[in-house]
Amino acid sequence: MKNLSLKLDDEIFLETEKVVEKLGTTRNRYINEALAIYNKYYNRKMLRDQLVKESRAAYGSSRDILDEYESLIDED
Repeated sequence: MKNLSLKLDDEIFLETEKVVEKLGTTRNRYINEALAIYNKYYNRKMLRDQLVKESRAAYGSSRDILDEYESLIDED
């Protein structure tokens, strides 16, 4: 486990302290869980963004192939 020095805005710290007390957990555990959730969110967001980018790139190629195929059918 790594040690980390962290500066929080006063408002975020106070809100975190209230939540931690209500949950009956440690501040360390709470922040670890929060970061794990945030990391999953951003990993999914980056994956979604990459899929959208690749889908847009593939759409152009797929459209060109479809147009060429349709022109071959029209020639028959």
